[in-house]
Amino acid sequence: MRLHRNLVYTTIDSLNAIFNESEYADKVVARALKKDKRWGSSDRKFVAETIYEVVRWKRLYAEIAEVKEPYNREDIWRMFAVWAVLRGYPIPDWRQLEGTPERKIKGKFDELSKVRKMRESIPDWMDELGAKELGEELWTKEITAQNKQAQVILRVNTLNTTREKLHAILMDLNIETEFLPNQPDALVLKERANVFMTDAFKAGLFEVQDASSQLVAAFLDVQPGMRVVDTCAGAGGKTLHMASLMQNKGQLIAMDLYESKLKQLKLRAKRNGAFNIEYRIIDTTKVIKKLHEKADRVLIDAPCSGLGVLKRNPDAKWKLQPEFIDNIRKIQAEVLESYSKIVKPGGKLVYATCSILPSENEEQIKKFLNTEIGKSFNFIKDSKVLASQSGFDGFYMALLERKL
Repeated sequence: MRLHRNLVYTTIDSLNAIFNESEYADKVVARALKKDKRWGSSDRKFVAETIYEVVRWKRLYAEIAEVKEPYNREDIWRMFAVWAVLRGYPIPDWRQLEGTPERKIKGKFDELSKVRKMRESIPDWMDELGAKELGEELWTKEITAQNKQAQVILRVNTLNTTREKLHAILMDLNIETEFLPNQPDALVLKERANVFMTDAFKAGLFEVQDASSQLVAAFLDVQPGMRVVDTCAGAGGKTLHMASLMQNKGQLIAMDLYESKLKQLKLRAKRNGAFNIEYRIIDTTKVIKKLHEKADRVLIDAPCSGLGVLKRNPDAKWKLQPEFIDNIRKIQAEVLESYSKIVKPGGKLVYATCSILPSENEEQIKKFLNTEIGKSFNFIKDSKVLASQSGFDGFYMALLERKL
């Protein structure tokens, strides 16, 4: 187990782009992995995982390394040295790592680990907000779970194959997967692998989609032949799941504010063989008005803080601001009020977020049901998925039915 200079240099460059140039970690990692064609899977794994680890533990490592933002290159090397010591790597005799105080690093780690916001490496405001909304005990468990590495979950595209067939196809490629009880379309990777390079992916046999996210389409109870509207489709993970549950029968309208996201969805839909999808950009209020009371099912996958998916997006811990959360709550209320009008009498609506905060979830539903349009809905049920209980992303969904 030793550190290789070219891999570490790429890691340092990448961290510099994330910390000092406000780039998104997933984009930076994708770019880093294309840097050297000679790298094997273990090299690529080292680069990707190390970048994410240092981003995830930024506050803790910076505190141990005694560096403050904005970080210069030397500061990033010091944070990397903390990572290497805590991971048990022998420190090589490179100029940038000279004088790494190994015992002091371990001592400071033990000391800081007694304080939750340091141990879990989160901003003060986030720690206060989580504790206030979930209570000390649950927040402690939840933020610990959110700091674990996310598993890779596949969603079988049942338009093209079955779970059993895909399991066998991947086994032939030495990619081992396990079934998930109670989730008929999910396969869990036993070890991380670049599944996007497989012919099975290119043939549209599966998508990568977290287990919690896979619960939403079934919760909405979509059926073949219905008219279904996905109001915040984005790049369309849930849209594609609904298309497969509808067996390509009926009409599925994917809407979004951003044309670029819908273009991405079109490409994915083509690969998936999902051809019952129509695409509409929400560029005026008319787009919504035209659909008033016309849909059997409506999904509002609302914009949110993303506090349920920090294990997947650790850099969100540093990009999120308290003002953003205040603002997003207002947007959620507006979106619910506006898009709920698309549901026809007797039709159903699911409001979903990848947040664990009651103020973005249960409280939004409670408020909505007291509005003018909200009074025409009955609350059927809701479900909250916590990372600390499921091992997957934190998620919330509420099912409402429009009165006849």
